[in-house]
Amino acid sequence: MDIQGDLVNHLTELRKRLIIVIACFFVAMSGGLYAAPSILRYIKSGLTAKSVEWNVFSFTDGLFIYLRCAFLFAILFTLPILLYHTWAFVRPGLTETEAKGTLAYVPVSFLLFLVGVSFSYFLVFPMMLEFMMEMNHNVGAVETYGIDRYFSFLFSVVFPLGIAFEMPLIILFLTKIGLLTPERLNGSRKYAYVGLAVVGACISPPDFVSHLSVTVPLLLLFEISVLVTRRYAKRVASVPTPT
Repeated sequence: MDIQGDLVNHLTELRKRLIIVIACFFVAMSGGLYAAPSILRYIKSGLTAKSVEWNVFSFTDGLFIYLRCAFLFAILFTLPILLYHTWAFVRPGLTETEAKGTLAYVPVSFLLFLVGVSFSYFLVFPMMLEFMMEMNHNVGAVETYGIDRYFSFLFSVVFPLGIAFEMPLIILFLTKIGLLTPERLNGSRKYAYVGLAVVGACISPPDFVSHLSVTVPLLLLFEISVLVTRRYAKRVASVPTPT
């Protein structure tokens, strides 16, 4: 009976937190609908987009881009709230030390995502776009870019790299709970490199320059993850065990 009561309480708590997150998402979506035109104008005024003439090839292209921009705005600003309520839901099962340590993951995770999005938008995406446009010029093609294709390309590069920047935090978390060790990471380095190269190929267009501009940051993130894990393991090993 106690087990059933605990289960009901947990489900009730989970439902309450989901309702809060969903409500925050719709509030952020409303803000995104208001901010979307300004965001799109900002993107259009950037150095990367200035040389690209946006065209629409159907009546719904502008509407879909508008809604997609608002949706991604809502996802971005709901993410920290989702992370916090995920932490708050599992908080009763953690010790005081574990709770304090894992709470720091919420802002750090959001910050890493923003860093990844900024890095890919301001550095990787312009490199890719410039290279692809130069290739089009070299073959004598007449450039007519649709707004839908432009943003599909932009989002397919920016947001996967934003998620990839979470790698050090995820690997550190897996190390803290004992699923990974520096030795295991070192032993799996060649397999990790192959896997990250495949991921980079999936994110980037099929050309060598774009592939390198995505894969190299992924490999650096893996090496940073190994370094962070190694330092954490050394710090834990240096702490004297209570007798």
